[in-house]
Amino acid sequence: MHKNFKNIDKVCYGRGSFSQLGDILQTKRGENDGFIVFIVDNYFEGKELVNKLPLQDNDELLFIDVDPKEPTTEQVDEIRDKVLNKKGLPDGVVGIGGGSIMDIAKALSLMFTNEGSSTLYQGLNLVKKPGIYHLGIPTISGTGAECSMTAVLTGPEKKLGLKCDWTVFNQLILDPDLTTSVPRNQWFYTGMDTYIHCIESETGIFYNAFSKAYGEESLKLCREVFLGDHAGQNPENDEKLMIASLFGGLSLTYSEVGVCHALSYGLSKIFGYKHGFANCVAFNHLEDYYGEAVQEFKSMVERFNIKLPQGLSAGWSDEEITAMAEVAYNLPHMWTHALGYEWKDKITLKDIENLYRRL
Repeated sequence: MHKNFKNIDKVCYGRGSFSQLGDILQTKRGENDGFIVFIVDNYFEGKELVNKLPLQDNDELLFIDVDPKEPTTEQVDEIRDKVLNKKGLPDGVVGIGGGSIMDIAKALSLMFTNEGSSTLYQGLNLVKKPGIYHLGIPTISGTGAECSMTAVLTGPEKKLGLKCDWTVFNQLILDPDLTTSVPRNQWFYTGMDTYIHCIESETGIFYNAFSKAYGEESLKLCREVFLGDHAGQNPENDEKLMIASLFGGLSLTYSEVGVCHALSYGLSKIFGYKHGFANCVAFNHLEDYYGEAVQEFKSMVERFNIKLPQGLSAGWSDEEITAMAEVAYNLPHMWTHALGYEWKDKITLKDIENLYRRL
């Protein structure tokens, strides 16, 4: 079936573009109960960025701790209920932070207008009504969450996204100045998320010319940032990685991710590993699926002296490995892309357990 996904409505890009936030929001104020909800990574609490927010008297500013675990359905439901009971229906939601904050903002937008727990909507096109206006401002580059039609949440039973056209942000502000203070290891792990998005996008059955156009440019930028003559964290590379993240996210949106992401979901669900780190841990051992790309990845790891853990599985119980394998196995769209529509004839739950035992 041909994909007919919605893209971001508007993108404001460039150094200093964060200053446009007030003017952009002004056009949306008064659409519902007269206030905006700002969802901000608690890393910024007490920092200069908060002083620059165009807050008005009735607005709600919420600092969210996304360390060490990723967003949960319970967390989103609690925020939704708290805001609705206290102030009513917001005019919009603004997410400022990394991929987890982006996903919380997208999910909240939907849950303000859809009844019940967000667990009811984990899957494709299960959301019944459009959400409210939502605007994303990434402060780290690589997750692709800023352009994804998925808000990934961990629930009691599964880690799976709320995925529909209405999940996509109405507006992005992409300001490279906001990414300058990212710690080096986090910068690397999240940047590799983009690299892996593109590799997985191009190594499966759903790959197409649309995905290729975005993916090839994203990979080119990633290689300049992580392997080029001026590799590393610097102003020029901040801009390159921000665009690589956007393009990598669009590449996978019109294609799909594969084995690495399926394994990383298991690592995140059972052990709470952050997504970018989990991807790196898994990708490091998947040369039989991704060939020379794994060797290139290892050269990036070496270039930045990143110490990925080895022998993790020696400390895992059989029950934990099985639990991770079950999470991964129950992501058929990823296995279909990676192995084809007959993927169940090519890989079993036991095979996936053995993939985890490599780590």
